Amino acid sequence: MSKRNKIIYWIATIWLALGMVSTGLVQLSKTKEGPGAADSMAHLGYPAYLLILLGVWKILGVIAVLIPKFPLLKEWAYAGFFFIMSGALFSHIATDKSASEIFPALLLLALTIISWYFRPADRKINFANHEN
Repeated sequence: MSKRNKIIYWIATIWLALGMVSTGLVQLSKTKEGPGAADSMAHLGYPAYLLILLGVWKILGVIAVLIPKFPLLKEWAYAGFFFIMSGALFSHIATDKSASEIFPALLLLALTIISWYFRPADRKINFANHEN
């Protein structure tokens, strides 16, 4: 892995981790700029308990992405981040949110893709060593 790719990976991964942990903690506390998170979830037809579930998944996903080894677990974490953030993006679009409200979900989705794409070889599944 080139030095450039390693730098891109770690910058994207650190920002992704910070974003996921901070939004996960906000969701766990059920407050996002006041009571807006629960209201926003209700407006979309989602139950309020989904905030807790998403918060837990985000924090566990960050742990999975940051710890060494366990490449299959990392793949699942990246997939989860992709599904969570693409769902958030489309949910914001569906409720006619402003660009400033859509941007955080879009940014975390982009960071997920960049971190996954530039991850080092030891953080990828090595299919050459697996038998069918």
